[in-house]
Amino acid sequence: MSSNGQVEIGNCHENDKSLKRINNDRQLTYSQLYLCAVIIGIFGGMVATVYYFVLETMMHGMWHNLPEIIKPYFPSWLGVSNYVWIATTIGGFCVGLALYFFGLPGEMAQVVDKIHDPGKIDIRKTPSMIVASLIAITSGGSAGPEAPLVQVNGSFGSWLGDKLKLAKTSVRILTFCGMSAALGAFFGAPIGAALFALEIPHRRGLQYFEAIAPAIIAAIFSFAVFRLNTGITIGGFYHFEEVPALSPQNLLEGLVLGIIGAGLAVLFIVIFRIIGKLLKPLEHYPILLATLGGLSIGLIAFAFPQTLFFSETQIQTVIETGAGLGVGLLLAIALAKMFAISFTLHSGFLGGFIFPLFFIGANVGYAVSLAVPQVHPTVGMVCLMAAINVAVTKTPVSTSIILSVLSGTAMLPVIAIASFVSFVLTSQITMIKTQRCRDLQEVDPSNLTLEQVVLAGEKETTIPGLARLKQLVSI
Repeated sequence: MSSNGQVEIGNCHENDKSLKRINNDRQLTYSQLYLCAVIIGIFGGMVATVYYFVLETMMHGMWHNLPEIIKPYFPSWLGVSNYVWIATTIGGFCVGLALYFFGLPGEMAQVVDKIHDPGKIDIRKTPSMIVASLIAITSGGSAGPEAPLVQVNGSFGSWLGDKLKLAKTSVRILTFCGMSAALGAFFGAPIGAALFALEIPHRRGLQYFEAIAPAIIAAIFSFAVFRLNTGITIGGFYHFEEVPALSPQNLLEGLVLGIIGAGLAVLFIVIFRIIGKLLKPLEHYPILLATLGGLSIGLIAFAFPQTLFFSETQIQTVIETGAGLGVGLLLAIALAKMFAISFTLHSGFLGGFIFPLFFIGANVGYAVSLAVPQVHPTVGMVCLMAAINVAVTKTPVSTSIILSVLSGTAMLPVIAIASFVSFVLTSQITMIKTQRCRDLQEVDPSNLTLEQVVLAGEKETTIPGLARLKQLVSI
């Protein structure tokens, strides 16, 4: 009996020491945290603005000005149309040089891993990420700027938390604020963007719930700054054909399209892994790997020009011209895009794959509507855009919100059905292998302090971990 008591006293002393160490880390008040979120949001909006204008200038120069300049000097036997694969190959070589001299800054899987532990992103990799990603996206790779912006702005949040000497949990919240700011500017849907940043570290739902409010605040301010500076329209980004009032049939269509989207996502992941294995022997030769990747991207684009770039604007082209392309060509473009994304990401081209996945869904969705006229083109496209992205990123809530905003439609219920059907069917399949549950060390009962509380009837009892759990979510 006495020995058990000594063990309990010893454990309490250890917990008290742990609590003191925790209390030495600074925590922010609500007002201070929201002020930091505003600062990070404004900073994120400015970074996104500068990045946007630099990227637009580089892409216009490479794909509009330069072809016009060299066109008179292009060999007659080669043909100007070959500029595509030549440009992507040279671009790949430049990407390889950037990675060789600056080092590999990391990609989304590494960002997800760092969010869990140590809860922050290294800001020292920001210069290499900016340079390498700008070259990669300009060169026509099937990857967008969301991943570079997430790392850049997320690392700023981490840096700010370190400068303020905050606890790990608070630094992580500011990191999420930076990530949300980046996505808020990029997607134009602040709430959906913040939820996306909070969902993507996990495979089965959002777990860092204490960061929701500050993350949304940061996303809103970043969104406002970016839109004011760029003049981009606020609201529906794509002009889909208007859908009649939703009916029970549409709900059933959402379910079926969710199943189709899950199957397509599995096909994409299989292709992605096969390309990764084929290119693995070259991973220690970044210049050669990126050059071959650029050549592959260019040859695919030579056959299917629609696969070039990260597809943000190409989706509108599908909306406008899909009916004239036909089922076969739409499906071929979607398959070619899967290979383009795989070569892009495995060869060192830095960027995100959200809009490229949307593009695949848009093509297949339109093909479904042509093959089955009862399915409205907008329903087919938006539901498959959601289903494929959710199966890969495991973000059903945020993807549903983002696509309902981007499409400018009232289709949220149908989109949500397609998203969650795909999410459930692919729960055992993952592409971002670092996605996992919240660090169990933070909520391990053996590390939690005991706290006396009074229940109804004035009866005292002990609840393990109440004080520790309060500190984990303290803001």
